[in-house]
Amino acid sequence: MAETIQERIERVGLIPVLRAKSVAQAHAVVKAMLAGGVTVVEVTMTVPNAVSLLAELKREYGGDVLLGSGTVTTADEAKATIDAGAEFVVSPSLHADVIAATKAAGKISIPGSLTPTEVITAYRAGADYVKIFPCSAMGGAPYLKALLAPFPFLKLIPTGGVTIASAADFLKAGARALGVGSDLVNLTAVDEGKPEVITEAARKYLEVLRQARSGA
Repeated sequence: MAETIQERIERVGLIPVLRAKSVAQAHAVVKAMLAGGVTVVEVTMTVPNAVSLLAELKREYGGDVLLGSGTVTTADEAKATIDAGAEFVVSPSLHADVIAATKAAGKISIPGSLTPTEVITAYRAGADYVKIFPCSAMGGAPYLKALLAPFPFLKLIPTGGVTIASAADFLKAGARALGVGSDLVNLTAVDEGKPEVITEAARKYLEVLRQARSGA
């Protein structure tokens, strides 16, 4: 039986947030992450020509990379990015119309929320996962664990300030996956011609996830 999108997100355990400044930079980052074993990437709408970039990455990598769109705040953006190849749609905030458009297309919805009220509202609106953003600013893993106490059925993805040092703590607190920014998506490394820095970071993250899940 084929792996579902949710199963793949949770198996990989990472959603790298790509906020590249150019299409060339974006391609270099994705290639470097793939070399390190990370096969999921979120292309934010803040990237120049984000929709066309998604389409390019879909053509280039096909099923080898699970593509998502990020910083999506309107239903039209959700539809455009899904048409371009996004299998999951992420927002920094809660937008019922984005959730509805994503679910209508049969894709995975990951809206952003922070407070208990927002989190349960997102869930009831049909979200598959809820992105807790900015999680580290609210106390990190202990905050995630506190949210799950009254809502143990929720699937939460902490984002904002997640690092290799804090990754295991987030997983132990109940995170289904981690939204990771500059700690992995190192644009400076690409600009300096050192993509191996990203590849090595990808490997380290996956090893931390493996150990945390095995109880090591």
